[in-house]
Amino acid sequence: MGKTSVTSAPSDTIITLIGGSGFLGRHIVRSLAKRGYRIRVACRRPDLAGHVQPLGVPGQIMPVQANVRYPASLMAVCDGAHAVVNLTGILSSAGAQSFDGVHVFGAEASAKAAKAAKARVFIQLSAIGADAHSASAYAKSKAEGEARAKAAFPGTIVLRPSVVFGPEDGLFNRFAAMARFSPVLPLIGGGTTKFQPVFVGDIAQAATRLIEAGLASGRTYELGGPEVMTLREIFEFTLQTIGRKRLLVPVPWPVARVKGMILGLLPKPPLTSDQVELLKSDNVVSAEATHERRTLQGLGITPRGIEAIVPAYLYRYRKAGQFSGTGEKPKEITDLS
Repeated sequence: MGKTSVTSAPSDTIITLIGGSGFLGRHIVRSLAKRGYRIRVACRRPDLAGHVQPLGVPGQIMPVQANVRYPASLMAVCDGAHAVVNLTGILSSAGAQSFDGVHVFGAEASAKAAKAAKARVFIQLSAIGADAHSASAYAKSKAEGEARAKAAFPGTIVLRPSVVFGPEDGLFNRFAAMARFSPVLPLIGGGTTKFQPVFVGDIAQAATRLIEAGLASGRTYELGGPEVMTLREIFEFTLQTIGRKRLLVPVPWPVARVKGMILGLLPKPPLTSDQVELLKSDNVVSAEATHERRTLQGLGITPRGIEAIVPAYLYRYRKAGQFSGTGEKPKEITDLS
């Protein structure tokens, strides 16, 4: 991306990460901390965000209280920030934590706070599946959030990743955990939906480069890894990696929808009917984004694949843990961003 456009020294530059204590946020924190920035990690429960502070030197990373449903709290955490990144998102909608409240109102409020703070850069995390015309409420709310953010902060940069993997992910870890206890794994819609798993460290690197460029470009980036895989292939890779054999059973869309409706009634549903609807569409980088270089490669980043990273954190799901197979623990991941 070239030389940074940040005019002051990194140690004097504040970056606010809204929702920065989560899976993706902690990796962006690590990436920014390595470059010397001061980071405000805005979250609902800063008392539970102490895990981000060891990612930098004492005093460099500060968890602060904020909630996207309360604009005044966002104004406070964005004050004086060079860049603001909104990472908040939910997979299922319930009560106050609704798609409209978090994805739409939250995105708009975050963008307005960044604008009021005169931040140079505002980045909105979205998803490749974002689509104003989708039958999925999740996808529609993500698209509406993008539109609201861009209206409130002209030049908003949008990041649309495919499914994200990394040591604490809810993708391979989730499937591996299922395989430990269930003899059957369901292939929703037959398991033909395509994904482009992207490494969390690569997304963190992309966000960091865009912050350092300091340009409110208004571009929408689609972020995917080097492999395009079907849901069946993701299951097969997971099972091969953890050394387990399980029956993969295709579940027709109508049956999956009913199952999603029932499971969606649980406090933390493993599947909802809206997620089933979302699975009907492929989750891969578009040809248009590739042509226009609105991708990781366009940012000068070579995406890392699952083969080099996933086995390093899935070994614990093997029958004998690190002693399965070769008897050696896989090499640990050291370069996350």
